[in-house]
Amino acid sequence: MRVLLIPLTGISIMVVKLGVIGLSPGNGHPYSWSAIINGYDPVFMKDCGFPVIPEYLAKQIFPKDSIPNAEVTHIWTEDINLSKHIAKAANILHVAEELTDMIGAVDAILLARDDSENHAIYGMPFLNAGIPIYIDKPLACSVEGAKNLFAHQKYNGQIFTGSALKYAHEMQLSRKELDEIGKIHFIKAVVPKDWRKYSVHVIDPIVQLPIDKGSILWSAASKAGCINNLTVGYSSNMVVSIDSVGDVLAPIKISVYGAKGHRDLVFLDTFSAFKSALQLFVNNVSSKKYAEITESVLESVSLIELGVLDDC
Repeated sequence: MRVLLIPLTGISIMVVKLGVIGLSPGNGHPYSWSAIINGYDPVFMKDCGFPVIPEYLAKQIFPKDSIPNAEVTHIWTEDINLSKHIAKAANILHVAEELTDMIGAVDAILLARDDSENHAIYGMPFLNAGIPIYIDKPLACSVEGAKNLFAHQKYNGQIFTGSALKYAHEMQLSRKELDEIGKIHFIKAVVPKDWRKYSVHVIDPIVQLPIDKGSILWSAASKAGCINNLTVGYSSNMVVSIDSVGDVLAPIKISVYGAKGHRDLVFLDTFSAFKSALQLFVNNVSSKKYAEITESVLESVSLIELGVLDDC
């Protein structure tokens, strides 16, 4: 870490140095996460290949809306030219030639790939070195795979993971709202794209709802075209049904139905959700206070695994 002196105030803050690893097909997080922390160059960012990223970044004011106590200082991808482009787009100073060049140079790692089958390959050198690591969602598509990664932690909380949507205000219900809905009988959730990578965006917010679901009594997974469904019955008599709808244009939405009413939770603000998750990780690293997340992550991964069928 380094100390940053804020002009005019005389206040110093510890700045966490981060290394980012990417890029998996269809996932622009190395660009977006780095830009949320560092700010960005609009000229290079417009060619990132993910039009939605420069679109929501342009709605922010930098550096005011960036994360003040962190800096992405290093980038590594399997393609040095791609690394250089991400570096220019997101103001990253150093392009690492080897993955392990970042060990000793950064305080923490952002593993910004959502191909969970490769998380162990890219994450293990940093887990073994005791470096805190934010692993993109989903951590794994099987409980066995998730447990394997957790087993390599040098301390509880070394791995930070999950969908940023569980930090989105619009995807949460307060206890007051839950009291107004009454005892929950049914939750229906819809997410676009494929099950393996995107179902976690609704599963994580459902798992974190402060309700007593009980244990899973039964589950059924099915597929029609590119639409995957998982329906789960709990001992509390609550039923949860989740659809991933492939290329169908659909909002990320969770509908919660109770004895006295219902609420629709619709995801709206990508920037704020990503920033909230990144800020929490940075604060954990800065304070060296790492939350234990294993139980909730394994609950989410178990639901992902129950719904895994052949993707489109």
